[in-house]
Amino acid sequence: MLVNSLLAWILLSDWASKQLESITHGYLKLNCEDASCYGTLGVQRVGFALTLFHLILSVLLIGVHDSRSKRAAIQNGWWGPKVVAWILLVVASFFIPAGFFMFYGNYIALIGASVFILFGLILLVDFAHTWSETCIEKWEQDDTNKWQFILVGSTLFMYLGAIVLTGVMYTYFASSGCTKNIFWITFNLILAIVVTALGILPSVQEANPKSGLAQSSMVVIYCAYLVLSAVANEPSDGTDCNPLSKARGTRTTSVLLGAVFTFLAVAYSTSRAATQGGKALVNNQSEYAPLSSDPGVAMVTSQPSARRNEALLAAVESGALPVSALDEDDDDDDESYDTRDDEKNGCQYNYAFFHVIFAIAAMYISMVLTNWNTFTQSEGEGLILIGQSWPAVWVKIVSSWICYGLYGFSLLAPIIFPDRFLDY
Repeated sequence: MLVNSLLAWILLSDWASKQLESITHGYLKLNCEDASCYGTLGVQRVGFALTLFHLILSVLLIGVHDSRSKRAAIQNGWWGPKVVAWILLVVASFFIPAGFFMFYGNYIALIGASVFILFGLILLVDFAHTWSETCIEKWEQDDTNKWQFILVGSTLFMYLGAIVLTGVMYTYFASSGCTKNIFWITFNLILAIVVTALGILPSVQEANPKSGLAQSSMVVIYCAYLVLSAVANEPSDGTDCNPLSKARGTRTTSVLLGAVFTFLAVAYSTSRAATQGGKALVNNQSEYAPLSSDPGVAMVTSQPSARRNEALLAAVESGALPVSALDEDDDDDDESYDTRDDEKNGCQYNYAFFHVIFAIAAMYISMVLTNWNTFTQSEGEGLILIGQSWPAVWVKIVSSWICYGLYGFSLLAPIIFPDRFLDY
């Protein structure tokens, strides 16, 4: 993913665009100023190659729930052939007519990127709850106040950061006549206050005692960043609403932050898929059960190692297991046993879903690098320009609203559907 993204980013440079234009010998027939749209189509080609690569792997790995399956080697090995296959797909993508990538960038990649954004927002809300609950649990278990300082300090820091970002937006992007910007910034501030108050409501606290300001602060600062990124990427339309619109560094910063968030979201989403496994992705949890054919052994081997020996001994004494089971347990503790093998009892995550996440993430990165594939005609010259765009702005604004909505629903859900949240 990282190498593919760097290659796509290089294709946006003037040098790479000119080289691409020269190599194609007119195969890509577009009127471009400084060969900019050649680079954009190059990004879409490389992104398409990576998306197709992961989709192929996803299809090949459907139904693999046993890490000792022959097809599991596709996921855990075959690195040389997979790298070669990716390179071949990248090369082959440059032989596909440009018209296909116009359609791909405007529709398919756009939809995939939108799904990834939604998925990322859901994970952000989930992470906000998980972070707060983890800190509270550590605080309750620890005799010191370390976790209390971490929880309170991070909450104050994020709220302070959100206030600073809001102040910057009002100072530089909300001048007289900038109605849209003023509305977006003010509406974001109102939503931040609403979700903060919602998190400490007595009814919400009763339904989920672990909810509070810590989760809200993470959502608030992220949404403040989204709105700031949106107003900082408004195209120049003759007004002074975006003083950074003509600065080249603005777009670079936006791409950098977007790429960092993308990689963090992908890393977290895949790790969540790995830890949640069948619980999060399928209703039938038995699909990811231990591999032993004996139900009794399967139940015992799935327990933590600290209690496993006691359970084995009790099972042997009751006659449920033969005495040889104790010897098999000792074999597992032998020095030759690879403690890094965490899939001895089954796949830790859904291999097919793993690659679907990377496929839509590749679409998202392509859209970020190409400014959401927006082409703007320059006046009187018929040239295609690629720059700051309103679609990119609206994607971020709407994403912030959806994020607030998802977080608000996560607070109200235990009240609305109490039977589904008995764990609280």
